[in-house]
Amino acid sequence: MKFKFVALIAIAAAQFVAPIASANDQMVQSICAYVADNNKNNLRKALSDNRLRLKSVYDGIVCDGLPLVRHAIKHNAADTAEFIIKQLPGSQVAQSGDIEWATSNGFASSPILEAIKARSAS
Repeated sequence: MKFKFVALIAIAAAQFVAPIASANDQMVQSICAYVADNNKNNLRKALSDNRLRLKSVYDGIVCDGLPLVRHAIKHNAADTAEFIIKQLPGSQVAQSGDIEWATSNGFASSPILEAIKARSAS
C-alpha cells in the first residue's frame, strides 16, 4: 500500500517538473541558435525576458558540446562572442582555456581571441 502511494506521488511530481525542464531546454536551444547566428540583440532579449544574468547561467549552457564562447568562435560570431565575454568576469574568461582551444582547433586567426585576451588582462 505504501509503495502505491509513493509511486503515485512520484508520478504527480514528475508532471510538474517536466514542463520546467522542457522550457529550460527550449531556452538553451534558443540561446545557442542566437549565438550561432551572431544575433546579439535576440540573445540579450532572451536573457532579459527570462531575467537571467549571463554570468549566472554561463556554466550551465552547452551548445553542441561546447561552452558559449567556443560555440561563438566555431561559428565566427564575433559580435555575440564579444557581448558574452564582456558579461563574464575577467578571471573566468582568463581561466576558460578558450584561447588554447581555439589555437589547437584551427581558429587562431579568429578576431574573438583579441576580445578574450583583452578581457583576461582586466
